[in-house]
Amino acid sequence: MSQTAGNQAIEEYKPQDATTNPSLILAAAKMPAYQHLLDQAIAYGLGAGGTEEEQVTSAMDKLFVSFGLEILKKVPGRVSTEVDARLSFDKEAMVARARRLVELYEEAGVAKDRVLIKLTSTWEGIEAGRELEEKLGIHCNMTLLFSFAQAVACADAHVTLISPFVGRILDWYKENTDRKSYEPAEDPGVVSVTKIYNYYKKFGYKTVVMGASFRNTGEVKALSGCDYLTISPALLAELSRDHSPLAPALSEQAAQACELQRVTLDEKAFRWLHNEDRMAVEKLSDGIRRFAADAVRLETMIKEKMLSARNGK
Repeated sequence: MSQTAGNQAIEEYKPQDATTNPSLILAAAKMPAYQHLLDQAIAYGLGAGGTEEEQVTSAMDKLFVSFGLEILKKVPGRVSTEVDARLSFDKEAMVARARRLVELYEEAGVAKDRVLIKLTSTWEGIEAGRELEEKLGIHCNMTLLFSFAQAVACADAHVTLISPFVGRILDWYKENTDRKSYEPAEDPGVVSVTKIYNYYKKFGYKTVVMGASFRNTGEVKALSGCDYLTISPALLAELSRDHSPLAPALSEQAAQACELQRVTLDEKAFRWLHNEDRMAVEKLSDGIRRFAADAVRLETMIKEKMLSARNGK
């Protein structure tokens, strides 16, 4: 299992891996306990030279990696570090940013095998993941994944890991249909991840399925047996108090018996199949906008601190 960043929770639950995103970094950067990381990033950005925009980008990259380094002190596995969501439709820019993040980790003495680069699961993001994996040996974690089309394309790109969202799918169905409650096995997010897991296992894909974005422990239990699950500290605490027996809900054996057929997608077929899923289209675009907005807020904070530093305040 893995969980989102939070040092106290990491120490308590001892996850194998951990992940973060712009929203979490923005929240953490405002905390007094992490001001030294923000100050270090500001100094790094100013020292990197270039235009103001380039200095801000350097500072943001440094800040993301600094938080990743803190996490890696506490987990034995890997940390996921996200590429700016504003680059979601620019393959080359995502590849370049990913390479820079990995360089910063390596400069700090961390091998790239301990890092997963998080990319948006747009067509461009998936193709960036393919290039990073095949040509550069940089492992990728594909995020904002809501549709079966996205999952199929990611598997064909041979990325290391995908993070299909569960709770955000449930949110959409509650908001856009008359049905407001679901048993765990019928939860649309659970159904989506179960299908993806079964497809991967039936056809022998090596890409790891890591269910993410849970709203309740029922969803977590309904996906037990999945490769990985990334679970919030609050739900981990709730699960730790639950002593009821739990059998795996997913298995490779059951996947082999499912009736799914193999799908082949080029770019046109991918865009059409994804477009046919209204929920996935809306949640992907919403997720990009939200992460981009937090990136802008973080950027604004860094610009203000840079200005103060330049003025000697």
